[in-house]
Amino acid sequence: MTQFRPEMLEYLPRFKSALADDIGDWVVKGFIDTYQNIYTISADTKVISKLIELMLFPLLDDFARNYSYQLILAEHQNHYPDISFIAPSGIKIAFDIKSTYRRSATRVNGFTLGTYTGYFRDREHKKNTTFPYGEYSSHYVLGVIYSRSSEDLDEREIFELKDLQNIRSIAHDFVLLLQEKWKIALDSTGSGNTKNLGSIKIIEDLVNGNGPFANEGEQVFDHYWMNYLDNEMARAIDSKVPYRNLREYWHWRNGN
Repeated sequence: MTQFRPEMLEYLPRFKSALADDIGDWVVKGFIDTYQNIYTISADTKVISKLIELMLFPLLDDFARNYSYQLILAEHQNHYPDISFIAPSGIKIAFDIKSTYRRSATRVNGFTLGTYTGYFRDREHKKNTTFPYGEYSSHYVLGVIYSRSSEDLDEREIFELKDLQNIRSIAHDFVLLLQEKWKIALDSTGSGNTKNLGSIKIIEDLVNGNGPFANEGEQVFDHYWMNYLDNEMARAIDSKVPYRNLREYWHWRNGN
């Protein structure tokens, strides 16, 4: 095993400083063109998420160099994971950057933690992954939590460079966390008909890794989601949905 988590935890303050100023506002104010016009940023979560990734990549590269990891970025946007770290010993670590916004002082909208089908189940093949899922010794999530500005944003407004300090940030009050995926995953899907894993939503539990599988272990998490069927998947094989939560899972597992 590597010391990946304690090493990465040392970098979290640097990541936060790269994202937020001294009063906690996001340091990104907008997009600038060659004429030095600054265009306001959309509050779209996908836009914010991508910008956060781009801001953290140089620091993650510095982390890799400092601790002698090889860093490999995903070749395609829909490939897993965002980053693969390879230790000098050859151990591979999957690393995803996820962001979400607060819905209240204690709760967030939640992270999407990737699929529970495809490469998650077919762990020896390299489809939509940098390396086969089974080659990774651990699967980490760097979670970024932020609050959205409560003020309406006029995306038609254009600023000049001299106005930079007066441009309102659309995100503030950042909290960063580092946990293995299985410790913060729910025992239900992310939303609707998606085949993606959802995360717990209480901020304190996210920071401390206190999801429903935390006391069950990673093997239970893997077995649960590798055998999970939603309604569509069950109909496709002329079966019933075996379980919908951990309580039903244990009933199913002990009875089978």
